[in-house]
Amino acid sequence: MKLKSTILLSFLMLLTFNQCAEISQTKTLKLAHGLDVSHSVHLAMVKMGEDLAAISGNKIKLEIYPNQQLGTERECIELLQIGSLDMTKVSVGVLENFAPKMKVFGLPFLFRDRQHSFSVLDGPVGKELLDEGLEYWIKGLGYYDAGSRSFYTKTRPIDSPSDLKGMKIRVMESPTAYEMIKSFGGSPTPISWGELYTSLQQGVVDGAENNPPSFYLSRHYEVCKFYSIDEHTVLPDVLIIGTNTWNRFTKEEQAWIQQAVDNSVVHQRKLWKIAEQEALDEVIKAGVQVSYPDKTKFRATVNGIYERVKQDKKMARLVMKIQETK
Repeated sequence: MKLKSTILLSFLMLLTFNQCAEISQTKTLKLAHGLDVSHSVHLAMVKMGEDLAAISGNKIKLEIYPNQQLGTERECIELLQIGSLDMTKVSVGVLENFAPKMKVFGLPFLFRDRQHSFSVLDGPVGKELLDEGLEYWIKGLGYYDAGSRSFYTKTRPIDSPSDLKGMKIRVMESPTAYEMIKSFGGSPTPISWGELYTSLQQGVVDGAENNPPSFYLSRHYEVCKFYSIDEHTVLPDVLIIGTNTWNRFTKEEQAWIQQAVDNSVVHQRKLWKIAEQEALDEVIKAGVQVSYPDKTKFRATVNGIYERVKQDKKMARLVMKIQETK
């Protein structure tokens, strides 16, 4: 009896040791973002985690922290730089503060249409810019679709740039966004995404600009009853990883991560297309007046921005390569 107990105890200890060894061999990636769990980007990240576990044989797992649990986009980037966070999703508008050439995507009316933007992001220009932040300890892994940004306001629709005069419009911490709103005649006001609903309610700002799913999921339509779809910019979301984290993985492991990311990008773009139409349908049901102003009026006011861009040879080269992309 004593022998059986000893054998059973030894077996349990061995089993526990093997389980602990297996756990210790599993590498965990912590990913934080500021979006709701119903957002297409979050759903794509969930798929990425599932694919990563399958591809790696459970050697790498993903932990996701949504809804600004670990801070704003800028704060998440800073956590990533010091190695306290592994991955995050940020708008390219915020990322331009850390990867300067990314500001090219903030230029108004840069792309001919949605397919042109995908051709650029998935082509040589997009791949080049994913490595733009390496010297700042940031590596880009892929671009999620964030659609086109348009104005939503509390008191009146924006049918032309002149309607923005005297209006305070929330923008991200993006110098390019500041310049664009000023060129339209508005007053750019930087406010974090998490504070925007209250700021709209209290009149800190008169409106903001974003894509339809963000307008809907944030419930900003409860305050802003005018949505003017001028589609002034196409700012993708960028999935980034800290170089401190990336360099800890072997080449094979890096390939697993990249494959899971690439799969999630394809999945997210399909989800986005559906979510965009659903968001428009829902805000209209909620009483939002949706309009489609003449874009030529807005394009005419941003010529000065492009003239200044031409003075920067590196930026001028990027714009030319984007315009030449089929």
